[in-house]
Amino acid sequence: MTDTKADVVLLTEQRYTAAVAAEGDWYLGNILRDDQLLQSALARHGISSVRIDWARPDVDWSQFRCAVFRTTWDYFERQSEFTAWLNHVRGQTQLCNDAALIDWNMDKHYLADLDAKGIPIVPSKFIERGSTVTLRELLDESGWDEAILKPCISGAARHTYRLNRESAAQLEPVVRQLLTDESLILQPLQQSVLRDGEDTLMFFNGCVTHAVRKVPMPGDFRVQDDYGGTVHPHEPSAAQIEFAQRVIAACQPAPAYGRVDLVRDNHGNLAVMELELIEPELWLRNHPPAATAFADAIAKIVLA
Repeated sequence: MTDTKADVVLLTEQRYTAAVAAEGDWYLGNILRDDQLLQSALARHGISSVRIDWARPDVDWSQFRCAVFRTTWDYFERQSEFTAWLNHVRGQTQLCNDAALIDWNMDKHYLADLDAKGIPIVPSKFIERGSTVTLRELLDESGWDEAILKPCISGAARHTYRLNRESAAQLEPVVRQLLTDESLILQPLQQSVLRDGEDTLMFFNGCVTHAVRKVPMPGDFRVQDDYGGTVHPHEPSAAQIEFAQRVIAACQPAPAYGRVDLVRDNHGNLAVMELELIEPELWLRNHPPAATAFADAIAKIVLA
């Protein structure tokens, strides 16, 4: 068993466990900067913390008063292992966010639940595991000229494709393979993403603290930095804040923290692209007061 002692464990993965980033490793540097801001804010509450790989087999999770999901960015590549680990750890310590939220938010079917609660989402068609429907049939049925396809459990643009009626047939072999093990989601391409990107609003205990705008590289549709996307300061409008708070209020149980990714849909209305409650990038370094808000949310759980 590990002899690490702390009140709170910040969950990461093996790639990001180093305490110091190598020269030029800006990616890990950003991760460490955000966690350092959070750990300092927790310390002001008298709460000690440590960063640990969620998959370490020698950890006694019951020694922690709370486990906070931070950069477990390999969970979607290790779904069975992660789910088994989650089912074990939920009985060992408190989780932030709650395990029920993690279960729900892990699969993009959560978008259908938000839609059923009256929250505008990007239109979505789910292609269930084992389905034989073709992409061309779905595009013809929906009337969409262009669409984005991705797995229901995914991240970092894993198996994310842009397609139209002409290119759909080329993707069919990939789709058939994916559908043997998982479900997919098909959404119409949102033209505003190509033009303006996505606006991401961070929140803690239901209150929006700050936002960023994620913009794809010219000629691409993906906003992730893995594909040349860039992040820019953004001042959220009153309408965006109100919208994000509606989304947060629709979650049960209430999340301690997370982010809402918003776009203008093809009719010019605000819509949810993603709701991130598992391991969201929060850009605390862009707005350090948010680290205090995050620590306050954790303290509410730990010191209850």
